[in-house]
Amino acid sequence: MTARATRAATGELATLLALLDEAYDRRAWHGPTLRGALRGISAAQAARRPGPGRHNAWELAVHCAYWKYAVRRRLTGERRGSFPLEGSNWFARPVVATEKAWKEDLDLLAREHRLLRAVVAALPASALDGSAAGRRRAHMIRGIAAHDLYHAGQVSLTKRVVR
Repeated sequence: MTARATRAATGELATLLALLDEAYDRRAWHGPTLRGALRGISAAQAARRPGPGRHNAWELAVHCAYWKYAVRRRLTGERRGSFPLEGSNWFARPVVATEKAWKEDLDLLAREHRLLRAVVAALPASALDGSAAGRRRAHMIRGIAAHDLYHAGQVSLTKRVVR
């Protein structure tokens, strides 16, 4: 890799980390981040469905935690089955709508974000063009940031409907 290509890849890695941060919990121009959209919601509010068959804010939060885990696992080659909750993708929540259970699931989301961010930060910039689980690493990282933003919007809309 040439010096110029190395600088470009290093710049891309920094941009990807900034995207992860901006989508999850750092100041953003676009409005609430995922963490910001979830902030201040009580367990009762998080458990309310905006309509029959629709996901509530609680399920959206755990879904986002799961996909952060899935992308991290794909980037590291870790085996499936290490997510703290049984199942995949969507998890019926709440089991019991207590503030403690809601906080535990928000903590799970924060923990999965930190773990994903640490894996991305540790990637050699030259690895971004390579593939993991059949996908370009940089593409997966951009995708998980977009996923957070998409669901931040859903949470924001859900909060308005279920008040």
